[in-house]
Amino acid sequence: MRGQQQSTIRMNDHKIIFDRLFRQWSGEEATSTGMLPISGSDRVYYRVRGASRSAVGTWNADKRENHAFIAFANHFSAKGLPVPGILLNDESDEAYLQTDLGDQSLFDVLTEEGLSERVKELYRQVVKWLPQFQIKGGEGLDYSLCYPRKAFDRQSMMWDLNYFKYYFVRLSGIGFDEQALEDDYEQLTNFLLEADARFFLYRDFQSRNVMITPEGPYFIDFQGGRQGPLQYDIASLLFDAKANLPNSFRDELLELYISEASRLTAIERESFLQHYYGFVLIRILQALGAYGFRGFYQQKEHFLQSIPYALDNLDHLLNNHHPGVEMPALEKLLRSFISSEKLRSYAKPTLKVRVSSFSYRVSIPEDPSGNGGGFVFDCRALPNPGRLDEYKKLSGLDEPVISYLAAQPETGIFIGSVFTLVDQAVENYLSRGFQHLMISFGCTGGQHRSVYCAELLASHLNKRFKMNIAAEHTQRANWIR
Repeated sequence: MRGQQQSTIRMNDHKIIFDRLFRQWSGEEATSTGMLPISGSDRVYYRVRGASRSAVGTWNADKRENHAFIAFANHFSAKGLPVPGILLNDESDEAYLQTDLGDQSLFDVLTEEGLSERVKELYRQVVKWLPQFQIKGGEGLDYSLCYPRKAFDRQSMMWDLNYFKYYFVRLSGIGFDEQALEDDYEQLTNFLLEADARFFLYRDFQSRNVMITPEGPYFIDFQGGRQGPLQYDIASLLFDAKANLPNSFRDELLELYISEASRLTAIERESFLQHYYGFVLIRILQALGAYGFRGFYQQKEHFLQSIPYALDNLDHLLNNHHPGVEMPALEKLLRSFISSEKLRSYAKPTLKVRVSSFSYRVSIPEDPSGNGGGFVFDCRALPNPGRLDEYKKLSGLDEPVISYLAAQPETGIFIGSVFTLVDQAVENYLSRGFQHLMISFGCTGGQHRSVYCAELLASHLNKRFKMNIAAEHTQRANWIR
């Protein structure tokens, strides 16, 4: 209880600060200030809205990290790179306002649509922007502001490798020879240090840090950037475990990246690729360290669900693009992880979602899983096409009825609210390992409105969560024909 009270006090303090900053920046009073979902960092974000404008407030007690982000954002903005603008910085150096870029990241779009043509084109745009940040953005940058380190040097690499050792290897319970592993670390870092490291290394260049706006992609969370090689960031993007890009598309984007970067600096292709796969390896190891820290150590189970994807990436790398470095102890350890049933068991739990339509004249469908019925949404407040002669013998599966309901403003409001509630439940159920969720839509006859809504939700969940749901229509046999 005391922790909750302290959290509430902190939120109120933050709200006072951001409301003041917003008023100073916009000239408007804040009408709402709400905390945004917590990310993997200790930073806390708020969206502040006024009568006609909005901004995102960031609170972070780490002042050096704030200084790095603000300086980099101003530098990149001056270079014409798409980053959030710094609107106002609080005198405490622990809070600042930045441009509101909305809520949709590249990862969100990928999750919603799968690897659609639109998503592929967004990835191509992002890959074209990357060398602009690394090469043009790196020109004139004050690397002394970098935090916690100004270069991706031997020390940085060893931090990542030891992060992997202490938070993943040790906590996984698989035994290893520590001295032999350290010897292999030395071999790997010596190899990686051969790469040209004169550029800006974004550090966490991945799909969650690319915001999709009507103006195109915008880039965030570059406060951990430092001087380093080109290969690391493109490896981070293409081998982002949860994005799970097909290898053929990775190869296409890698070729596009080399082509775009070659326009800005000389690249020796063979050497670039040789070191590239070494950076793919260290990036995967760093990510596994993060999953171990958040999942094994902090007990945030949803981070463990990324482990099987990372292991698949390791398997592909070692079998198809081996970095060419002798590292027998490390490689033996990695192959034991790849074949570990325990680590593979952290794969995203299988959640069976049942979506159905029904008639209130009959009954709400029973839940065969025995878990109590889940959501039941009443569609009878929506305009009823069944009352119109031209639609009576049709159903919510037929295009004229679909077009009619889609054109009603009430339908959009209703189904948008349903999507929000159900998405939140599905994400929660997946993170907790639940196996069943039932969602039912009812209307008077179970033929038009409920059918339309059930089909729409099933399609939405299939796209967003890569499910395979076929809506069930319990009154089909009684539809008016």
